[in-house]
Amino acid sequence: MNKEKIIKAVKSIQSKTDFVPDIAIVLGSGLGKLADFIENSIVIPYEEIDEFPKPTVTGHGGKLVFGKVGEAKVVVMQGRVHLYEGHSPEKVVLPVRTLGLLGIKTLILTNAAGGVNPAFAPGELMVIRDHLNLQCANPLTGPNDDSLGTRFPDMTEAYNKKLSDLIVECAVENGIDIRNGVYAGMTGPTYETPAEVNMVRILGADAIGMSTVAECIAANHMGIKVCGVSLITNMAAGLSKTKLTHEEVKETADQATEYFVELMLKVLLRLGDAN
Repeated sequence: MNKEKIIKAVKSIQSKTDFVPDIAIVLGSGLGKLADFIENSIVIPYEEIDEFPKPTVTGHGGKLVFGKVGEAKVVVMQGRVHLYEGHSPEKVVLPVRTLGLLGIKTLILTNAAGGVNPAFAPGELMVIRDHLNLQCANPLTGPNDDSLGTRFPDMTEAYNKKLSDLIVECAVENGIDIRNGVYAGMTGPTYETPAEVNMVRILGADAIGMSTVAECIAANHMGIKVCGVSLITNMAAGLSKTKLTHEEVKETADQATEYFVELMLKVLLRLGDAN
């Protein structure tokens, strides 16, 4: 990993704002509207940040939004990049590592995912309790920088149980149905075949997608507490009679925006009150 690039990105951000966030949220496909609810926001497009990779997929705005939700000091990543866009794992996690050096202690990862568990339905939310890394890639491959984290980080609790339980608690308090499950990370950009979906189901996955895993690994490497939420935007191949499209993903995300935002704001308010 090239720490010099991360430091360059940090300095680029610090030249535009002196705001120091405690919590970062990475917003997945179609979920960017949460950023509209950040108070006294400071917006920095990725294009203005040295070394930051720029998203090429619709539904990923490509902006950092700094500000507060109640007492919580937050930075929102409005969009991310993926391995399938041609980026290395190291490049994919550079934004998360940058926010880590800026000072975040908590990372909330969100994504749009396909439902693998047949009990799930499009439009439901799932707290990520664990993941399967099936991307044939790991952002820690190569020389380790001990100043960022240990060579062999423990992943027993990759998704912090206390934070995950808080998300469920907030959902119940607001009358929002929520599932718990395992997320399988694939490379993409093709949607999975029915055989691949059956494979990950046998392996224990409840949802499947093309992001999140590398960011979770990098954050854990840096000692950042991680939790995650998947929006089930469609049922995976073989579990639905219709062909999968990115338009369907965005449409379901748009429909789920209201309760997704409601849940995330509640979680942030609770985290802010706890500090």
